Amino acid sequence: MSLDQEQDWPSNYFNYFTEVEEHFQKARGTGLFMLSPLDWALIETWKTNGIPLEAVLRGIEKAFEKWRSSKRRTQSVNSLAYCTQAVMAEAEVMAGAATGQPSSAPPAPFTLLELKSYIESNSRHLSKYPEEIFREIGTGLDLILNELESHYLNLEELERKLSFFEEKMIAAAKIAQSDEELLSARRELDQQLRPYRSKMSTEQIAMLEKQFMDRRLLETKGLRRLSLFYLEN
Repeated sequence: MSLDQEQDWPSNYFNYFTEVEEHFQKARGTGLFMLSPLDWALIETWKTNGIPLEAVLRGIEKAFEKWRSSKRRTQSVNSLAYCTQAVMAEAEVMAGAATGQPSSAPPAPFTLLELKSYIESNSRHLSKYPEEIFREIGTGLDLILNELESHYLNLEELERKLSFFEEKMIAAAKIAQSDEELLSARRELDQQLRPYRSKMSTEQIAMLEKQFMDRRLLETKGLRRLSLFYLEN
């Protein structure tokens, strides 16, 4: 995370995923539409790169306005990837208009008790795995629990620690991934991403591929996300 992203960290809402999902469903005109693994990976890419939630929501609106006004509209919008260019354009507009320092951090959308339950649950889950590395990560979460009240006062630092453990967990899961699991995930990614490759830059595609593969890997291994951004999801 860059220095600017660290300074803007309070503006990255913990309900980022839910807000984007609900806004896309509303803009599409159906509350029953389920986001695909590619969509979730794309949201995670935006969140990781510090794209403000407001820019994502505006971009979704702009993309659907353009789609509805198109005379060559032939099919429904079935993926968030359709909104990528509009989202990045809105992020650039917001970056150009930003002035001064961000306001003080908003209060956490979860209580200390909810945070304690979340971390305890993840620790117990990791303790069930036979691999020593996963149990070690669970022990690291237990150490956080021992000083949870102080961590609750500095959620940015807590998120940094949880993200470290999550990256360590992903690295260990990759070692245990079979060739068939890897190939299956690649085939699914290529199939979902194919219609949208021309609408994204090489850098955007590379980041999206990483997020998708990491998410699919954890799902295959039954591992949970540890970041605070998943506490509400």
